[in-house]
Amino acid sequence: MVFISVAVVLVGALCLLDLLLTFGVIRRLRAHTAELERLGNNGMWTSDLIPAPGHKVGDLAASTLDGDPVSAATFAEQTLVAFFSQGCSACEDKLPEFVSQAGAVPGGRDRVLAVVSGEPAQMTETLDALSPVARVVAGQQAAPVIDAFAVRAFPTFSLVEAGTVLASDNDLARLPAPSRA
Repeated sequence: MVFISVAVVLVGALCLLDLLLTFGVIRRLRAHTAELERLGNNGMWTSDLIPAPGHKVGDLAASTLDGDPVSAATFAEQTLVAFFSQGCSACEDKLPEFVSQAGAVPGGRDRVLAVVSGEPAQMTETLDALSPVARVVAGQQAAPVIDAFAVRAFPTFSLVEAGTVLASDNDLARLPAPSRA
């Protein structure tokens, strides 16, 4: 009988310890949730890493893989701009969605710019997928464009008109569709 009493007390103590630990975990999760909300962007911490609406595209001089110049004047009409990075798994996941949406942009390839950070020789599949639907800036030419947009996270998708960012997000689905020229 003593054995059963000791077992019941031990099980009760273990349940009480488990309950206390659970309360500690819940309190910690609430603190993390509050911190994510404080950081903004619906819990995303990318607000300082992607260009905000109203951001003016800085001066830049670059060229596409086809040799066409890219400057601030490139963004006079509404343009969909995507930023990808070599070796970025999220970029690889978003690439098919971007290619599909870019192919449907009014004005076609001239109103879509894809910027790919990395060595062009090591990303031929990505460049082959992007080239039919977008003008592509890659390699060393990508840095001035990335700097002009103040992009610090990949992938980033922006809608730009008259040199001003209208909308920007790391999820293409949350970006408004480009309008007709």
